Amino acid sequence: MINMKADETSEVLYLGEQTTLNRVVELMNQNEVVILPCDTIYGLCAKVGPAEQTLRNIKGREETKPFIQLATVEQALAMCEVPEEIRSLWPCPLTCIMNRKDGKGTVAVRVPSDPFLQALMAKLDSPIYSTSVNESGYESLTNIMDIIYTYKDRIPAFVVGGEKQGTVPSTLLNVTTTPYTVIRQGSYEVSSLLNA
Repeated sequence: MINMKADETSEVLYLGEQTTLNRVVELMNQNEVVILPCDTIYGLCAKVGPAEQTLRNIKGREETKPFIQLATVEQALAMCEVPEEIRSLWPCPLTCIMNRKDGKGTVAVRVPSDPFLQALMAKLDSPIYSTSVNESGYESLTNIMDIIYTYKDRIPAFVVGGEKQGTVPSTLLNVTTTPYTVIRQGSYEVSSLLNA
């Protein structure tokens, strides 16, 4: 268990505890940013919507650079033009830049395999923003103790992952044109998609 000082207001929650999911849902419905263990690395996460600006302020990210969205398969299909070969691979640590169905440009979406994240998005009835835990331009933090120490005054809650929490981000693939383009090689091998 991680001990925090009495004067620190952030909560430390644990994946194995039954109350964690409901607490994260409550915070995200209040447009709070929460640090979650994703199926890749830890992420700064928030419900898609008004919390985007808070997330930008914490991250120090410029207005023109969008955030990846984590979604259930159903949410992704409702939002994007998803190629069938991508749909057949999800859930996995593969983020794809796709055209939006509403015609408003593109969006980067990933369907995570993590059961907690799947339950969270279903209960929120919304995708969530997810971005690496760091300030723009700096290395991603992957150790939960470093993360808590760095963000304890800015984030209301941290969810601690398991011992096998990942430290490699997802692979980022642009599927809006063919052949597909690898933007970032991460934990998912996509060579078979590039040769198709």
